[in-house]
Amino acid sequence: MFPLGCSPDDLFDSRRVDWRLLPLMSALYAVALIDRTNLSVARTAGMAVDLDLTVSNRYSTVSCLYFVPYILFQLPSNVLLKFFGVRLWLTICILGWGIVQLGMGFVKTWGQLTVCRVLLGLFEAGFFPALVFVITTWYKRHEVQKRLALFYLTSVVIGGFSGIIGYAITFLKGKGGLDSWNWIFIIQGILTIVLAILNHLFIAEFPQQNNFLTAEQTNLILTRVEQDRGDSLPDEITGAKVLHHLSDWTIWACALMFMCSTMPAYAVAYFVTIILNSMGWNVRDSLLLSTPPYAISCFTFAWLSDKTKKRAPFIAAQAVMVLVGMVLTGYAKQNGARYLGLFLSAAGSAGCVPAVLAYSSNNVVSHSKRAVSTAVIVSAGGVGGIFATTVFREQDFPRYLNGVWATIGCQLLMIALLAVTSWHFARKNRLSREGRLEAPLEGTPGFYYTM
Repeated sequence: MFPLGCSPDDLFDSRRVDWRLLPLMSALYAVALIDRTNLSVARTAGMAVDLDLTVSNRYSTVSCLYFVPYILFQLPSNVLLKFFGVRLWLTICILGWGIVQLGMGFVKTWGQLTVCRVLLGLFEAGFFPALVFVITTWYKRHEVQKRLALFYLTSVVIGGFSGIIGYAITFLKGKGGLDSWNWIFIIQGILTIVLAILNHLFIAEFPQQNNFLTAEQTNLILTRVEQDRGDSLPDEITGAKVLHHLSDWTIWACALMFMCSTMPAYAVAYFVTIILNSMGWNVRDSLLLSTPPYAISCFTFAWLSDKTKKRAPFIAAQAVMVLVGMVLTGYAKQNGARYLGLFLSAAGSAGCVPAVLAYSSNNVVSHSKRAVSTAVIVSAGGVGGIFATTVFREQDFPRYLNGVWATIGCQLLMIALLAVTSWHFARKNRLSREGRLEAPLEGTPGFYYTM
């Protein structure tokens, strides 16, 4: 099948796959992040006054309710992904939330804004788990974190410029009888709708359904994945399989870890401009300073993790970064030190997100289990969003110490879960090598867990 003396790895050129998958998916998820977290920017640009969001816990309520449908529809969405196909299902999701985002530019009350946020969560529910699911089917286990990190980082860095974009849009204040915050939603909604069209034209399907590689190149991709973990082709998703996969406690442990990683990420996204504004910076500086340069840290950890084929130690190191960052943000006296704390918290949490996804995806086999685990884990990320929006309370402004300590608790929980799952995986690997298990790990001969 392959030239004498050559393995599939020798012949595989990842660049064509990388360029087809990652740029468009990153741009799409960047827009999803911006549309999901632009409340902070719109609030700073005047929405809080116009919609009375400073009354009681209205801002936290509007932020929080997005996550209810986002959590509930993750697993059904991954099942529908297999039914509709990647191209059609993602187009439905993106077009839906683009229209909702556009509509948010015309709301008159905070109640109308809340309804729009709920609909936004519904349409975005199927998006992120689908992208992660698709990306992990194209690569071997120890190639995936760099790709997930690049995908996530590119989207986060682009999304991080939402503050700068928001500041630029503030110059539209008064145009068409609308305030600058209205224009933030309208312009970003139009951009999302345009990207829905690009998605339908160019998004990549699963490997066996792709239309941009030759038959020989596709076979090479499938052979590499099959040799690595034995699940190159999809298996049927049934109710019995879903229940069986849900009984694996390690999926739930990874879900809790993902919650712990997204909680500070959402906290920074929703409250960074507010915290910076409380430090004395004006609206312009608060929006511009909310774009911290943390990409190098995240990708360095991802590269080291793939190179060493280790996940847990690097996740733990980044959790410690969040711990230190939260302490600085909550208790430092000087604004420079508090901003450094925000930077460390953002860098650590941003790095943990792709790391936990890689850790979990490396330790499952079969498309059905990958669909279930991805949906459960990303759903838990939504729980992290709810947690962030409820513990960073309006009455705790400007230092949000309640939220700071909740974030610290999450990082301690993540480190504890890493220790437990790593011990479990190491024990299972040892028993398998000693021939003391009745069946191979994950039902796949030669498979071993990644710690």
